[in-house]
Amino acid sequence: MKEIKAIILSSFLFRLFSSEPLLVYLFEINHSVKNKPIKQILKIVFIAASIGSLYFVPWILVRAWIMPLPETVQEQLNEAMTYGLDGMIVYVDKAGKTPELYAAGWHDRKKKLPAYPQALFKIASITKLYIAVATTKLVKEKRLSLDKTLAEYFPELAESIKYADRITLRMMVQHRSGIPNFVDHPDYWTKPPKSRQETLKYALDLPANFEPGKEYAYSNTNYMLIEDLLDKTLGYAHQQFIKEEILDPLGLKNTFGSLSEVNMEDVMSGYYVGNETDFKHENNDLMLATAEDVGIFLRALNDGSVFDIGEQQIYSSIYEYEHTGLLPGYQSIAKYHKDMDMVVIQFNNTTNFDGYEWSLAEIIYSRIVKILKKKNG
Repeated sequence: MKEIKAIILSSFLFRLFSSEPLLVYLFEINHSVKNKPIKQILKIVFIAASIGSLYFVPWILVRAWIMPLPETVQEQLNEAMTYGLDGMIVYVDKAGKTPELYAAGWHDRKKKLPAYPQALFKIASITKLYIAVATTKLVKEKRLSLDKTLAEYFPELAESIKYADRITLRMMVQHRSGIPNFVDHPDYWTKPPKSRQETLKYALDLPANFEPGKEYAYSNTNYMLIEDLLDKTLGYAHQQFIKEEILDPLGLKNTFGSLSEVNMEDVMSGYYVGNETDFKHENNDLMLATAEDVGIFLRALNDGSVFDIGEQQIYSSIYEYEHTGLLPGYQSIAKYHKDMDMVVIQFNNTTNFDGYEWSLAEIIYSRIVKILKKKNG
């Protein structure tokens, strides 16, 4: 096992170093120079540059990747806390077995409250799965058409969004509209919007990312507009429709449309590296849920039980069956593993958009899946 890890690490470092133009350049010069003193100097420079490059290796990721695989999910979560994460929750649903819940770290770091599996969590873009299902149901009822354009649905935006007369609802659901993502606006993070109207303005009167239907580019603006379209079509909040048509039939009593519906003490705190703010108080207009509720929903999405007759075919043509989520303070992964007939949900409450926290979460998730595959044969 140690030899294998050494080979993996050596390969990783080789790929890293070989991608450095400076090192390649020095290497080539070293082999072309005839003068021995100069050649010796170049060798020293080459070695020094190689050693210096070690500073840029994401050692925390290397460590998380090559550590011996623990026997249990709980041990993996406990290990994850040693990498600087504040808290983590995992839900596992293997078909035919009792679901398992795990937690490690802090629910609230300041109050020293340990993490617990039943906590509410901001699920960020996993919300899009629920929005896509709600859209599907309204399309099946013929209250919405996937082929009508944005300009038809929102005439007032026709002059503010490029190609509004060509962008269809289908393209928006599939992130093929070319509408700019409001979070990519240079002022979004320095001057955070205080309302939906202000948020939308960060995507208006801008060049399109591409012509409608020509490419794919993930854009939160698409789903913000779809949410507004659902509200307009229904005549009431889409959150109520999701509750009545999706949550209640599945018995999901721990999924909510906004912070105003929950006891804040039940919400897991969210942290950003280097910032003492608890981001659970930030209202992002996105859903909150327990890991178990997300897992039950994801199972129903994948086995089709969330749909009425004729709906799954529509859904399969427009959106996906798994998702991740990212907000300041909140990272989430929700996937169904067909080979094991298993749903695995992972929440962790530490983020750093300039660091390695997302990659770290993905590594931990992959290791949890490996543990589960080993456990379940």
